[in-house]
Amino acid sequence: MRRRTFIASTIAATALPQLASAQAAAFDPTPQMVRVKKNYQVGEMLILPRSYYLYFITDVGQAMRYGVGVGKAGLEFTGSATISVKKEWPTWRPTDEMIERDPDAYARFIGNTEAQPGGPGNPLGARALYLFQNGKDTYFRIHGTTAPKSIGRSVSNGCIRMLNEHVQDLYQRVPIGTKVTVL
Repeated sequence: MRRRTFIASTIAATALPQLASAQAAAFDPTPQMVRVKKNYQVGEMLILPRSYYLYFITDVGQAMRYGVGVGKAGLEFTGSATISVKKEWPTWRPTDEMIERDPDAYARFIGNTEAQPGGPGNPLGARALYLFQNGKDTYFRIHGTTAPKSIGRSVSNGCIRMLNEHVQDLYQRVPIGTKVTVL
């Protein structure tokens, strides 16, 4: 190994932990007011899955930002939708596609129409905002979660997850008919 290669490798290796910790420290799921481009409409919602943030535009150039968890690769929702239904402590049933992908995890739902009642143990958490396109349910939701460690990660079956207290705050702010864009 040449000296120049050794020195460059050593510097890169010592910098790597600092870069990794800086990236980890950069994500903050705490709701906070932030500045955004002025071309977004007040009342619009924007979700950036790669950065794990949801933005609800509250004023020209301002948004309330929340940390979110998003869909695994290949299962994520992209595009525009409208919030057409809102529910407190919603019931939940996995989609047929979820059951097909992981029949062991969802065995109790095979061959019936059972749904899990709303409540603290329900995977949709405290609130759910239902995304529709052209009047049809997409089966994608913005909802609370029983897995708070999933926030800031790509682990869901496609839905946008939020901490329960954060989705409760968003739920109060967002009316039916809100436009949602997921990039």
